Amino acid sequence: MVPFSFAGHELCALPEAALFWPARRALIVADLHFEKASWFARWGQLLPPYDSLATLDALAALVARTQARELWCLGDSFHDSAGCQRLPEVAQQRLRALTDALDWTWITGNHDAALAEQVAIDHCGGRVAIEAEVDGLLLRHEAEPGELRPELSGHFHPKLRIRARGRAVARRCFVASGTKLILPAFGALTGGLDVDHPEIVRAVGRGAQALVPLEDRLLRFPIAA
Repeated sequence: MVPFSFAGHELCALPEAALFWPARRALIVADLHFEKASWFARWGQLLPPYDSLATLDALAALVARTQARELWCLGDSFHDSAGCQRLPEVAQQRLRALTDALDWTWITGNHDAALAEQVAIDHCGGRVAIEAEVDGLLLRHEAEPGELRPELSGHFHPKLRIRARGRAVARRCFVASGTKLILPAFGALTGGLDVDHPEIVRAVGRGAQALVPLEDRLLRFPIAA
């Protein structure tokens, strides 16, 4: 776990596509997309129905490893706003064990925006917010290009593609500028958008970097606009 500085805060980008905030013992993840496979199955595209359990296993392992007290999910936690109700019973039990143990916040995204209106529905615990400001950092789903305050977000599922030893390699990565930090997708069944995609460049501006965390160091790659 290698720390780096962002907007005056010490954060740690984890190889598992999550962010850890040591001062708050907060784990931050984006784009879990629970029940994506079951959503596709409703439309006739059958995928292995294990994505939610795989994502929960990875999340629980990180909580145990970091000893986190808080957990912030930066939107699209469910592939659609009814995804929580489709979770298998065993997945609901695992999720509730996590939300009961942590100070848990669901930030809504474009896929699960209706969570903010479903105040009478239990989403296996936690609280729901459209966005939040925590110790001077904005936590939201999608970066706003005109926002000048430091901001953590997800939405784009950034990936870095490079050629190494004659072959193409793609890795989930963070995208960072002076005031914006976009997290990779954490979910087990999520694709990715190349870091030099015009929509990512528009969101973060020029001069941003792709950050690829390893266990012992943080690799930085300039993003060509």
